[in-house]
Amino acid sequence: MLRQQLNDALKEAMRARDQRALATIRLILAALKDRDIQARTEGRGDGVEEQEILEMLQKMVRQRRDAIELYAKGQRQDLVEREEQEIAVIERFLPKPLDEAESDQAVSDAIVELEAGSIKDMGRVMSLLKERYPGRMDFARASQAVKARLG
Repeated sequence: MLRQQLNDALKEAMRARDQRALATIRLILAALKDRDIQARTEGRGDGVEEQEILEMLQKMVRQRRDAIELYAKGQRQDLVEREEQEIAVIERFLPKPLDEAESDQAVSDAIVELEAGSIKDMGRVMSLLKERYPGRMDFARASQAVKARLG
């Protein structure tokens, strides 16, 4: 489904002559193709799954946010704006992220459900969160919240 959305968006960007969206979607599709090739060499003939595509998109957003910080320090506003535009294009394909309150509630619910009582249970809690909220949760922040509650 996500693959089809990306291909449709590519065609739409071509029609609209939106160069930034076109370049960004091509980057996404190239990264996806690389991952598909890697998956086939590992014996997964049908390529990567939706979950892996979402993770790839999240990683791309994180990379651009890191770049924005560096460009801002270097006073390169033109590059900051370009990265922000690319983030906006990538985020069109990600599900709506959980806000901070929803994320905190999800962490609490997972801890209660798994009856987690110590930091040793952190892996199980994070695994459950990743299973339930793929592409919707900032797992770095969630990890800190779990560690604070269990530690």
